[in-house]
Amino acid sequence: MLGDRWITDTNPTERFPNYTRGNAGEVLADPVSPLGWTFCCEPGMVVGCVDGFEAMGVFDRSEYGTPPETFGMFGGYFYNSLTQARLFGVRSGAGWQAIDNAYFDNTQDIPPYVELPWHISPRHSEKLANTMGWIMSTDSVPEIDLQKYEAKACRESRPDLSTQSNEQLLARARMLQRHMRAMFSQVVWASLGGSVGPAVLTALTGEIDPTATTKLITGVGDVDSAQIAGQMFKLSRLIRNSATLSAEFNKGIVGLLDRLRGSADADAAHFLAEVDAFTYEHGSRGPNEYDIYSWSYETKPDLVLSSLERLRLADDDADPVRGEAAGAAERERLTEHFRALFADNAEVLATFNAALHSAGVFMSARERCKCNNIRTIAEVRMCFYEFGQRMVDAGHLAHKRQICMLLANEVDAYLEAPAAFKGLLAEREVDYLSLYDLEPPYIVDKVAPPLSQWQRKSEMTIVQVKVGDVLQGVAGSPGVATGTARVLLDLSDPFRLEVDDILIAPQTDPAWTPLFLSAGAVITNVGAVGTHAVIVSRELGIPCVPSIPDATRRIPDGATITVDGSNGTVTIVALP
Repeated sequence: MLGDRWITDTNPTERFPNYTRGNAGEVLADPVSPLGWTFCCEPGMVVGCVDGFEAMGVFDRSEYGTPPETFGMFGGYFYNSLTQARLFGVRSGAGWQAIDNAYFDNTQDIPPYVELPWHISPRHSEKLANTMGWIMSTDSVPEIDLQKYEAKACRESRPDLSTQSNEQLLARARMLQRHMRAMFSQVVWASLGGSVGPAVLTALTGEIDPTATTKLITGVGDVDSAQIAGQMFKLSRLIRNSATLSAEFNKGIVGLLDRLRGSADADAAHFLAEVDAFTYEHGSRGPNEYDIYSWSYETKPDLVLSSLERLRLADDDADPVRGEAAGAAERERLTEHFRALFADNAEVLATFNAALHSAGVFMSARERCKCNNIRTIAEVRMCFYEFGQRMVDAGHLAHKRQICMLLANEVDAYLEAPAAFKGLLAEREVDYLSLYDLEPPYIVDKVAPPLSQWQRKSEMTIVQVKVGDVLQGVAGSPGVATGTARVLLDLSDPFRLEVDDILIAPQTDPAWTPLFLSAGAVITNVGAVGTHAVIVSRELGIPCVPSIPDATRRIPDGATITVDGSNGTVTIVALP
């Protein structure tokens, strides 16, 4: 029976008392599996985050406890350390409020910042001043660009896993841990660096035009997540323009790949080759992709086929290249407008130009950095799935993903005596899956409430909206769109999203991106200007409003709504 704590849960500390799901749900939306947290996250994300913050000059390693309080784990859900992020703002001189604005929702229950004596450190502020100067002036983040090649090398060096011994599989997985640590240290640079440019732009332009910042960072290009959408769109055109492929998709995606492989049609052969190339390049991606328990494009190809099934119905106007070009044109127009306004003040003009450039560099770096991490985590997933399948074949597991119910410190004992763990892992998975019904509190302040006090999603009641209601969120991606609300809590049924529907989701990660191509706009329960849904929407040229609390519950499926991404509002036009 599930108790009041999950087996991987952490505790807030006196020095790091505040944690938030803000900007955490897009990293790990669902509860994290025991193996995913202890084998990948703790030695990778947690320790890598310390490396990154220390290198930037935000903290000394000794300011963290053991284990480091870089992230929290409560009820199996991943949390950001609000204290850690705010101290970047404090010690950098940007201020804690700038960090809140860039990465966390405008939810009212965020605890106020309380300054403590140890927060102020001239030594760190001096080092951060140099870091900030680099952030505002660099043309690239070379470490992240280099790690893109390293991450690809991890994939290219994958042996035929079926020929590896169990010991070799685990050795390869452990070898990859050092890559996860190094790559996540760069997430710190990309994420915090990405908050600087937009904050400066808002300070310079906010009083002149409150909607300007989102437009000034739209259509910057070279965003890896958006490139996935572009390749998906090209695949969808192969289907749309082929009678053979269209007919096979009309029969349904169950058994689709087998039918195509059995076909002598040239279109089928070409499509399969393109899908194979896409899967090799992007097979690591998928929903909740930081957790190895979650399916990826490679381990569950139907995820790709389901997205293509919807996307093939979209007109050529949905081509993301067009959306990016339109956004870029508006960005250039607005850029010249502000340059003219600031022409008489050389200092302000130079600051504006630097902030604009920095925002583009780090927006690209942030998404690339995540892609690098996911590629490496996927290689760990493939090792354990191969190992897990062998345990299924030997009668020790019900299915291969059940291997993820192990803790990292149990792996060696499991290798020696897997039969001894059979009942434990089955029971643990039942408890783990029950965590999905828990509604994680948005804020954990000093003490994590016992799980018995958490609300259950299946029992929650929310007051729905009325016609004429205007819901205020965050101005994410500019533009206005009116359409039918389509509420999707996950990617299990993407077929419900019709072309030009307004996608409403709890939060998104790159696995959702293909749906953006056919959506008229995007709304998420949580998020801010630096989150995935916003970045990709801007690149694709569709409106996006994040941080509409409980949007997936308050807005009924089928309602007619208007999304104003420039002002961050959602207006209820009609109810179903």
